Amino acid sequence: QVQLVESGGGLVQPGGSLRLSCAASGIIFSIYHMSWYRQAPGNKRELVATIAAMASGNTTHYPDSVKGRFTISRDSAKNTAYLQMNSLKPEDTAVYYCNARIVGGSFESWGQGTQVTVSS
Repeated sequence: QVQLVESGGGLVQPGGSLRLSCAASGIIFSIYHMSWYRQAPGNKRELVATIAAMASGNTTHYPDSVKGRFTISRDSAKNTAYLQMNSLKPEDTAVYYCNARIVGGSFESWGQGTQVTVSS
């Protein structure tokens, strides 16, 4: 049974930082691309960061809205993906979701989401 469990969300002031974690179980972590998405009320879910599987070179991708502020990483020993978020802005407020997608296939799994609120 595949399970992704996010943690690390919360309330932070503008300019602050948070680190989200996504603990994966039930999958061979090394053959999954890991991504973080977010969804604010009334908005579509959007991609904020992707890190490829080890066999794909662990390459990363970010949209312009978070480039230079967010960093995605993965720890194969812990089956965990991370999202370091710095210089947070009120517009970063959203529910953040972890996604695992198998290399070369269509199977994917989602976590339950963790709330991030950026407000003074």
